[in-house]
Amino acid sequence: MSAEDREHLLVHFEMTTQMVAEQVRGLSLAQLEYKPSPDRWSIRQVVSHLAVAEPDYWRDLQKSLKASPDMKDKKSAATDADILWYGVDRVVHTKTGGGHEKVDTYKDLGEALGKFQALRATMIEYIKSTNDDMRAHSFGDREVIDCWQWMLEISTHAERHIQQIREIKNDPNFPRK
Repeated sequence: MSAEDREHLLVHFEMTTQMVAEQVRGLSLAQLEYKPSPDRWSIRQVVSHLAVAEPDYWRDLQKSLKASPDMKDKKSAATDADILWYGVDRVVHTKTGGGHEKVDTYKDLGEALGKFQALRATMIEYIKSTNDDMRAHSFGDREVIDCWQWMLEISTHAERHIQQIREIKNDPNFPRK
């Protein structure tokens, strides 16, 4: 991994890890459980989703990195900027699948946040120390991207949910306490 790629991933992962914790710090139980509508998630459920989904994303990345490098003859279906935009663009809301919709896995915010932060520490240490050429390995079956981009997408996925938490907190009926 180039020094620039390493730095970009590291900064993004550290930023989103910190932002998740900052967004939930000091919230009351009523605030954590508030849902803007019956079909929307609460803040606790958003963090639970991150704690459920990211281990799967991490395992999938590790599996792809064990395969032989194969990006030499492939072109990524997305640019790095496209991956970054995914985390910011909340215009299109997508439904979660693949078991990641189990947002009530963690009923306790502290447990969910702890699981999220522990895995993030593992991923951040990997980013700091790996010699893997993440750009040389493909990720995905349909729209192929490289593994570096998938690692970035793990972080931008959290950024997307940080935006979701902010939307919940900005709802006019969000509890004041």
